[in-house]
Amino acid sequence: MATFERNNKILLDLVQQPGNNLCADCGAPDPDWASYTLGVFVCLNCSGMHRNLPAVSKVKSIRLDHWEDSLVEFMQEKGNSAAKAIFEKCVPVFFYQPQQKDCVVLKDQWIRAKYERREFTGENIYFQKVYSAELFEATLWKKGKDSKQFLKSTFLLSQKDFTLRYFIKEDSKVPKAVINMKDLNAVFQPEKIGHANGLQISYVDDERSKNLFVYHEDGQVIVSFFNAIRATRLAYLLKKNPTLQEKDLKHQLTAHCLKEGYMEKTGPTQREPFKKRWFTLCSMNRKLLYFKSPLDATELGAVFIGTESHGYSVSETSSRNARGSRWRCGISLETPERQFVFMCEQDEEQSEWIMAFRKVISQPMTPEDYANEANLRRGK
Repeated sequence: MATFERNNKILLDLVQQPGNNLCADCGAPDPDWASYTLGVFVCLNCSGMHRNLPAVSKVKSIRLDHWEDSLVEFMQEKGNSAAKAIFEKCVPVFFYQPQQKDCVVLKDQWIRAKYERREFTGENIYFQKVYSAELFEATLWKKGKDSKQFLKSTFLLSQKDFTLRYFIKEDSKVPKAVINMKDLNAVFQPEKIGHANGLQISYVDDERSKNLFVYHEDGQVIVSFFNAIRATRLAYLLKKNPTLQEKDLKHQLTAHCLKEGYMEKTGPTQREPFKKRWFTLCSMNRKLLYFKSPLDATELGAVFIGTESHGYSVSETSSRNARGSRWRCGISLETPERQFVFMCEQDEEQSEWIMAFRKVISQPMTPEDYANEANLRRGK
């Protein structure tokens, strides 16, 4: 018992040290598991993914399991910072490094890329060449535009002309669409799409935002495709901004939306009946998009969100202004052209939406934002 308590105390002291106090793989605080073959401290969720790599990683609880002296000494010699210097030595800027809240497939493939495939140790640059190749091809299951059915489509990323093409027939020479990297975004949406490996690709076509919903049964295939999109976006942005470095553009490669969900909206006179719509707010393009349902291919409309100094603001509004709405938690969004009134079902949703709007309003506008605002106004 004395040995158990002593080793347990050593491990608990080790996990408090800088570097070890966050999960080595997702950054979650207070990890209480460790891989005694890799020498890293990890959270409960990531420990489960390590268990899927028995040839590479073996894990124990630092609180509940028995630790032999030799394993404790190994953990003292290693630790998260030492492992990072080896397994994350050469991570490309475009490769997405998941955080605690990211979906399972992103974290699983990050762990496999680091420890199983050893992609970032500098020993083998094969994978990095694949992601950054002039042409990257993947066959994925894509949701039909007007149906719930997913059909096989071939996607072709090109760093020669910075496009993503997709073909809905195997032998087709003509793509169904040619998507420019300029306004392309990609984000994993497993719950929305109904598949653990579901990826949403958003882009602008003829001044309207459109969505593609895809997946692949193999997690490595879909995550590789996602990172190839990020590599192509990076190449495009570097050509567009030759004075900037790769690290300066990292935050522009892809972006999660700030907030998504249902609200009710009315028309410009506020006498029109309220209609339930699916809304998406993204800080990357400062747009509030709305759709009839979450898996719609094309937006019904868009609202640009500028800064306070340009006449944009958001506040709570009384349910008295919402005749005909079933919901009672109101939001008033003021723009230079009109007032928008939205209704949320719950107080919590109302607070989250207001916080998300204020985050966008507080961000300075870029020259590209001004151009997007002008384009939206012209389109009305």
